[in-house]
Amino acid sequence: MRHLVMGLCCLLLAACGEPGLKPLGAGATILAFGDSLTEGRGVSPAQSYPSVLASLSGHTVINGGVSGELSEAGRARLPALLAEHKPALVILLEGGNDILRGSGERALKANLAAMIEAVQGSGAQLLLVAVPRKSLFGDGAPLYEELAQQYRLVLDNDSIGELLRSPTLKSDGVHFNEQGYRVLAERLHRLLQESGAL
Repeated sequence: MRHLVMGLCCLLLAACGEPGLKPLGAGATILAFGDSLTEGRGVSPAQSYPSVLASLSGHTVINGGVSGELSEAGRARLPALLAEHKPALVILLEGGNDILRGSGERALKANLAAMIEAVQGSGAQLLLVAVPRKSLFGDGAPLYEELAQQYRLVLDNDSIGELLRSPTLKSDGVHFNEQGYRVLAERLHRLLQESGAL
């Protein structure tokens, strides 16, 4: 019955023109890919958002985060992880270091587009998570919404910006503490449910 309801929700989303996700099968793997916010800088591995999301979802969640990574390096690194883990879903949270270092949004957008195409080419679904512009006090940089529209992706445009505006959820200026990563995992879990994946 639950799968029937989720299937109907997906059909309604499609009918409304909103992108959705297909339900993940039993035993499906999720790849959380990105930089230090995915790796869990500032907390233990068990407190990272991928670990918390695994507990919430009941799925294996691979932590594919590398602290300090620029999107160009992520673009080069992603295909091997897709081949190794064969995820059914990828959560892409990349670009914060490019923005903080002023590497250029054009290059970032091109690298993200290449990663999106690699994920889609592998047959996996994708959830895109936006990071704010350099001030860190806004919502996602516009390029994320542009990519979500271009590739018809489910987008979390708000979570990172909102969490970064909450001092009690941070371990330093740009990373979360245990509570912050848990809130991020809970928000992503809820979005996956609302989008039909869980």
